Amino acid sequence: MMKITILYDNDAFDKRLTPDWGFAALIEACGRTILFDTGASGQILTENMHRLGVTPECIQEIFISHDHWDHTDGLPGILELNPVRVYVPDTISNVDRAPETVSISQPMEIHENIYSTGTLKNIEQSMCIKEDNKVVVIAGCSHPGVETILAAAAPIGPPVALIGGLHGFCDFPVIDCLDWVCATHCTQYKQQIQSRLGDKSLAGGAGRVIEI
Repeated sequence: MMKITILYDNDAFDKRLTPDWGFAALIEACGRTILFDTGASGQILTENMHRLGVTPECIQEIFISHDHWDHTDGLPGILELNPVRVYVPDTISNVDRAPETVSISQPMEIHENIYSTGTLKNIEQSMCIKEDNKVVVIAGCSHPGVETILAAAAPIGPPVALIGGLHGFCDFPVIDCLDWVCATHCTQYKQQIQSRLGDKSLAGGAGRVIEI
């Protein structure tokens, strides 16, 4: 079983939380607890975590999708509270306050059944979690393109779900094969995705919890 809790998003699914432009999610899977991106504000991130009962100490590692402020500016505040290993695309050379920075260029298995796609198109990596030979993909902004990301995930196993920001993605047939999609953050065409996918489209927002 895996549990994905959106901690930071443009909208608030849980109205106790503060919405803000950016993205962060807590990934609990395969015996690991990993913070995926850190939003634009450490204060908002930690306040949202507190309201959800998530402590900084539970975070074992941090995975940064790409070097844009709305995904990284919360990082110094979290590392001040809990200095852990940080996985970054190779476009980022080093992370202050992190005891270890792992720079990723090529696809790699971070832990058993948890993977990075590698840095795609020299800008962004996505996370892939494999369970029962199926793959859940978490993306930050999908700058390389959704089709490129899903193609990078396919050697790990057939992608069945996609969570995260999809930016201007509008080649909708690409996601028809997925079991479900949770479009968050920078996605421009959320309404069109909802209309097309129906029940297979999950609402995002800070405080949304997805258990698989």
